[in-house]
Amino acid sequence: MQPNINAVAIVAYDGLCTFEFGIAVEIFGLARPEFDFPWYRHRIVAADAGPMRAMGGFQIMADAGLEGLAEAGTVVIPGWRDRDLPPPPALLDALRTAYQRGARLVSICSGVFVLAAAGLLDGKRATTHWRYTDELAERFPSIDVDPGVLYVDAGQIITSAGSAAGIDACLHLVARDFGTAVANSVARRLVMAPQRSGGQLQFIPAPVARDSRHDLAQVLDWARQRLHRPLSVAAMAERALMSERTFLRRFTEATGLGPKAWLQQARLALARELLEASALPIDRLAERCGFGSVESFRLAFRKHSGLAPSAYRERFGGLMRPAAT
Repeated sequence: MQPNINAVAIVAYDGLCTFEFGIAVEIFGLARPEFDFPWYRHRIVAADAGPMRAMGGFQIMADAGLEGLAEAGTVVIPGWRDRDLPPPPALLDALRTAYQRGARLVSICSGVFVLAAAGLLDGKRATTHWRYTDELAERFPSIDVDPGVLYVDAGQIITSAGSAAGIDACLHLVARDFGTAVANSVARRLVMAPQRSGGQLQFIPAPVARDSRHDLAQVLDWARQRLHRPLSVAAMAERALMSERTFLRRFTEATGLGPKAWLQQARLALARELLEASALPIDRLAERCGFGSVESFRLAFRKHSGLAPSAYRERFGGLMRPAAT
């Protein structure tokens, strides 16, 4: 039987990473009266026996032991107490069992080391905090470690970069489950951007001179307002008052993506919003989002979301409705 993805288990442990734990509870455990459809049901599952201390000095009480993972369709590992300490064998076994029966696994920051120790990332792409990516790749050479992204969605497993990137990963999962309009609503309640551009490369200390005149935010906003038009790198560089060579370098430093890849992501994000909130015919929607043909749009959208545009609209269109009174 397919696991119920709305049943979320958040793993607690002695030495709990408080911020990462708070992210998971905020997104999956907070009541959402603004929605008139069933939200996630979460439980705190203990990986250790006895009182569990969290960073900051307080103690955590769990709803269940590791047996609580048996009913979960989504399991969140909010960091890990020490990358050099092997996770308890019982926790690794429980995670393997959950994965084998189809549960989704989400790690935040150093929680990826638990999934790696369980052997669940072998042959898969994954990420973690930029300070730990080299260590992860060295200790687990069978993992394809991507140091430049905020999170990696490998289907059944999602891994995120450091701390706050866990919010990005969890909002991405909300969008997978309920659509971007719902994820955007949750993001607004968190007072944060629904989707941050680029990856964690922009946060790695580097001897790169920063000049406020070269702030790319205005160029990105300008491009978002013109997604229906052809946009060349030359035009964007001109708008930024840079040479193309300098613009390409600065753009990649700031967003973690090349301009063409960023434009593709922005166009697909707009397409998701229009599929959810409008009745535009697919051909006009493709044109509105700047795709050269309906065929190229359908191919790109299916590759990005795993669904054809019509199937995405059928699943997520109209899901974001006012709460019943």
